[in-house]
Amino acid sequence: MLRKLPPALRWLRIPFQVWQRTLHVIARLSPGAESLRIWLHKARGVRIHGKVFLGVNVYIDDEYPENVTIYENSVIGISSIIISHFRGVGTVEIGPDAFVGPNSVILPNVCIGEGAVVAAGSVVTRDVPPYTLVGGAPDAKPMARVTKTLGRGKSMEEFQRGLRPLRPSGQ
Repeated sequence: MLRKLPPALRWLRIPFQVWQRTLHVIARLSPGAESLRIWLHKARGVRIHGKVFLGVNVYIDDEYPENVTIYENSVIGISSIIISHFRGVGTVEIGPDAFVGPNSVILPNVCIGEGAVVAAGSVVTRDVPPYTLVGGAPDAKPMARVTKTLGRGKSMEEFQRGLRPLRPSGQ
């Protein structure tokens, strides 16, 4: 693979990086949140399983797109940022039926569990347990338990009715 080239041949990686970034720009701005955009990100190396929804201007790591995995029925909101490397290579995994709200930032080495919901504008620095609503910046905190997911084709009203408060520790 191009990432493991000997130092004398690292220049061969430059055309690959240009191709990757060109696909990324096209994917961020193209139509087709459930079709063309998905295909372009898959061509870049992002691991996308099943049907997902990617909003316009979603930034998925330029350097290591293959370290991002998105599972079926997930929704990534408009202008969200997913970064899989920062001072070293990491991974990001977004579980089935997960929802990442608009303008959220997902940092490296984070797993967003099945059915989890990240509120708009949140910064996720650690794993999100399955079926949990998190929100806030600079560090998203658990806010409620999710009983009705907010993935593709789900109703906001049902989701809101299905939220259950988290019990404070010690109760």
